[in-house]
Amino acid sequence: MLEYFLSMLMLVFAIASVIAGIFTTYFGSGKSKVVGAILIIVGIIVFILFLWGARVLKIGAVPDLMDFAGAVINGIVAVAGALVGALIALGIFLLTIIKT
Repeated sequence: MLEYFLSMLMLVFAIASVIAGIFTTYFGSGKSKVVGAILIIVGIIVFILFLWGARVLKIGAVPDLMDFAGAVINGIVAVAGALVGALIALGIFLLTIIKT
């Protein structure tokens, strides 16, 4: 159970950190650009750790806590299913609002 939580936490944190860093460096000024660059670097490091834990990168032995090779597929499928369900519900909601 912890493998699902940790794998999705690392994946989503890495993606969100890189995206936030890109926006901060592009639209920010001065010190904000430095913070954006740090966010990008941290996101890339966490993504590399995620790939290592998922056994995509074979850099030595993976600790038991980070051994979530099978959990990644199940977690991504679960998140994709949740997103599809949310988008269907949102589409039905918008259609009913537009039609009334």
